[in-house]
Amino acid sequence: MSRAERRKEEKQRKNRALKIFLRIILVIIIIIVILLGVAFAFVNSKFSKMQQVDINEEDLGISEETQEKLSGFRNIALFGVDSRDSNLDKGNRSDCIIIASINQETGEVKLVSVYRDTYVEIEGHGLDKITHAYSYGGPELALKTLNKNLDLNITEFVTVNFDAVADAVNALGGVTIDVEQNEIQYLNSYLDETAKVTGLDTSRVTKAGKQTLDGVQAVAYSRIRYTAGGDYKRTERMRTVIEAMFDKIKTKSIGEINEFADEILPKIYTNINVGEILGLIPTALNFKISDSIGWPYETKGITLDRWYGVPVTLESNVVDLHKEVFGEEDYTASSDVKNISDKIINKTGYNK
Repeated sequence: MSRAERRKEEKQRKNRALKIFLRIILVIIIIIVILLGVAFAFVNSKFSKMQQVDINEEDLGISEETQEKLSGFRNIALFGVDSRDSNLDKGNRSDCIIIASINQETGEVKLVSVYRDTYVEIEGHGLDKITHAYSYGGPELALKTLNKNLDLNITEFVTVNFDAVADAVNALGGVTIDVEQNEIQYLNSYLDETAKVTGLDTSRVTKAGKQTLDGVQAVAYSRIRYTAGGDYKRTERMRTVIEAMFDKIKTKSIGEINEFADEILPKIYTNINVGEILGLIPTALNFKISDSIGWPYETKGITLDRWYGVPVTLESNVVDLHKEVFGEEDYTASSDVKNISDKIINKTGYNK
């Protein structure tokens, strides 16, 4: 196998989709609106259950040049946080970060999974893991960090935590997962903590093979990161759980789907208001997820005060991102990205 083929294979392995939050939202929208065929007032009452928050969109690190170049794309940040209670604001690390990029002309959706250990600059905190931005300053600082380090124009976000997934799985009556023998030990090691966080009862997994996992077991399964593949494999397990949820929801009655929506929507934290979500419904019918991308493309690990995934280089990774996601073949990174990239090189010595 050539070097290019190996690189392509590695990229495909890393880029398996984490479609958790966008899929949940789109599936609920489509199911409630199309399958149920309900009235506006009913749909409005459903989405009004979400936790709404306002953020200052004037201070999110978006340059006029970036705003103009990406005017045809609606980019939404999707965060999965490690909240141990109902608080979904700052103080929680974003263990899962996805950018859902919607081409507003074609309806094409590309998902960019940003690896949580990525070494970037966080305003007021210097160079650090991108997962810490949400913890330091909530969704505002997390969005600003993405915009400044990746030359993006994100003003909207959606956040959920462990509870949302666990309750959603239970609302569906569990999901079927093929558990491997080497995963059982780690799955069970996460059970007690996950049960405590969610306040839900569960039991040990005692065998390998296909079986029905309850909400706590499914979340514990998705958190495993110590087998071969590490954090990349963990993202695959998250995807496996969510896809199993979609397989299950297809078997549900209208009443059960309605209960599912009631269960999950109050656990969503967002600055997208109900009117905007309802406005997305006509175009959502034409959405098609065309690609899923893991970013950064090229990284090197380094241990300083802790382990970091260093983009090599930040500038070249941002250029490649804009080529692949936004079709900007002659893209030149902003001065902000170039400056941050130089800081990372000076700190780590990694320039290729």
